[in-house]
Amino acid sequence: MPLSLTLASLWAVIACLLGLAPSRFHWPAAIALIATGIPLLGYVTMQVGPWWGLALLAAGVSVLRWPVFYAGRWLRRRLMQG
Repeated sequence: MPLSLTLASLWAVIACLLGLAPSRFHWPAAIALIATGIPLLGYVTMQVGPWWGLALLAAGVSVLRWPVFYAGRWLRRRLMQG
């Protein structure tokens, strides 16, 4: 298995474990997961191709659904004002 997919699997395991933490740690954990997940997604896409990158993007969005929901809501509000 390529190193990038191994690291992505480790990211997913850590994300699941952080989901078990008390709720006061969820937003700081989400920020840390986003900060590590974006470069990791680029690395996976570069090493094994865009289809794997899209699959891992979908997996990341499913894990981090609330930050994505709030970011979409913020973006929609910004676009409607202008």
